[in-house]
Amino acid sequence: MRIPCPYCGERDAREFSYLGDANVVRPATDDAAAFHEYVNLRDNKAGAHREFWYHASGCRSWLVVTRDTRTHRIDGAELAR
Repeated sequence: MRIPCPYCGERDAREFSYLGDANVVRPATDDAAAFHEYVNLRDNKAGAHREFWYHASGCRSWLVVTRDTRTHRIDGAELAR
């Protein structure tokens, strides 16, 4: 799989570390049930997905990569903000 880094260009996925779903939002409350759901209850849907990736062996940037989990096709990458 090749990931397009905005700074380094298209690079091999082995240069990156996968860091999880980019759409999950930490709960604003300290409610134990809400935090349990945030940490442990995640959907694993097939299809287009936004994910955090870290370019560890390159520019050390955090990216949000849009990837299809069925085919691993990358539709884009942008710097995480």
